[in-house]
Amino acid sequence: MSDLHGERPGGPVRVLLADDEEMIRHGVRLILRHAQDIDVVAEAVNGAEAVELAARHPVDVALVDIRMPVLDGLAAIEQLVRLDPKPQVVMLTTFGDEENVTRALQAGASGFLLKDEGPQELISAVRAAAAGDAVLSPGVTGHVVRRMLQGGGRIGAGTADERLAALTDREREVLAMLGEGLSNLEIGRRLEIGLGTVKTHVGRILDKTGTESRVQAALLAHQAGLTG
Repeated sequence: MSDLHGERPGGPVRVLLADDEEMIRHGVRLILRHAQDIDVVAEAVNGAEAVELAARHPVDVALVDIRMPVLDGLAAIEQLVRLDPKPQVVMLTTFGDEENVTRALQAGASGFLLKDEGPQELISAVRAAAAGDAVLSPGVTGHVVRRMLQGGGRIGAGTADERLAALTDREREVLAMLGEGLSNLEIGRRLEIGLGTVKTHVGRILDKTGTESRVQAALLAHQAGLTG
């Protein structure tokens, strides 16, 4: 079943929930209702319905479970990130989903959030995703990054140096900061540039390196040795 409201251009962050467990959707919905700048506009019980809803009624952020019937979360993420406009996709996961988290990030997810995170962490994650920042639960991040940087965990085609060749010096600076896990706001403060300029740099970095999300870009920064 789905629950879809009308569009609110320039209004609250529009969120799609995709999870086959009604209790999970209910709990997430109740938490997000406490944030006046977030509006849960659609709910899906499987990946296919999530893609259909997001295609017909664009949303800003999609919170997607990994294990769903009809079309699982991994397949749904691959289709969601191809939409125009595409939502920022955050995978809802448990610690035991480490391998699936890795695959989701490779598919273009903006990040992942543990299902047992607290209410404020969930609200902050939705806001961060909507702002174009990465969403990475600290409890799993280190494990996932190590896995992806091991053999077979490379993002995209070509060597890291080849994919960075087209970047300007400033774009390399920004990419290195993405590798450090800095938000757009933190990057802007460090470089003394506006938030809009940071977003422009990040967009160009994704285009030039062929990465689907800032998480993939951050991993590329590690592969290229841009981080300490």
